[in-house]
Amino acid sequence: MSLRPQLTLIAAISEDGFISRGQGVPWDLPRDRIHFRNATAGKWLLIGRRTYQEMLGWFQDHTPLVLTQNTTFVPSVGKAVHNIHEAIDLAAEAHAPELFVCGGRMVYADSIPHADRLLITHVKTVLGTGVPFPRFGSPHWHLISKIEHPADAENALAICFATYERQQDNSVE
Repeated sequence: MSLRPQLTLIAAISEDGFISRGQGVPWDLPRDRIHFRNATAGKWLLIGRRTYQEMLGWFQDHTPLVLTQNTTFVPSVGKAVHNIHEAIDLAAEAHAPELFVCGGRMVYADSIPHADRLLITHVKTVLGTGVPFPRFGSPHWHLISKIEHPADAENALAICFATYERQQDNSVE
């Protein structure tokens, strides 16, 4: 039996909890793109079909698993899966140490109960409406690290890279 890969959700989230206004990324932040590419380089990715189509061209050394209910969908790169457990099992069978969840909304919602780690870019802006990221916080998640970056000539918005790990339940039954 293969070991379960670490499940990591990676997302950029506005101060009011949104990842998008409905299609695509609502900000242009080269620093965050570099962060995403560095974190996911060579890794297995779990993404929804629409997010996959928006990201075509990004998959250079990745193994994308496209979560879709469409049983006839065949991605041009990677494999189609129909639930989070199938994705985890495929990554485990390939001995992938980590599976990154990259969106969209439903994929994040289905994955967060199984996640071990969150890599969140907190974007210092308010969208007001849009596609929400699932709520997370104490007591389930513990902030491990954060790195603040002010806005600059290339990045119009300040951001904070934060890493959260799931709190382990150490109670004895």
